[in-house]
Amino acid sequence: MPELGQIVQKVRSKNAGPFWLTIDVFCGTSEAYDRVRTGVATDRVAALFGADPDAVKRFDIADLCVVKFSLPRPHTQGTVDDRDMHGAGWAPLLAELEIR
Repeated sequence: MPELGQIVQKVRSKNAGPFWLTIDVFCGTSEAYDRVRTGVATDRVAALFGADPDAVKRFDIADLCVVKFSLPRPHTQGTVDDRDMHGAGWAPLLAELEIR
């Protein structure tokens, strides 16, 4: 099975405030978008990041061929336990997720 990063244009993660992270999957084509939309379940993303599936927000944006996930940060931004102030380190983890 291919990894997400192999079939999309770009996976980007970023800080979305002190309590949230956002991960954007830029698919590039409608074919890749459909494959991501149907092949990446929100509960798999939640499990990958150790998040509560009910807390993960998903946005499928067909006009832009983008799938976006927003999830609570495991630690508040800037606290002593926060290891990624900007949230950029989350994208490579999602990019390695195998697509079904």
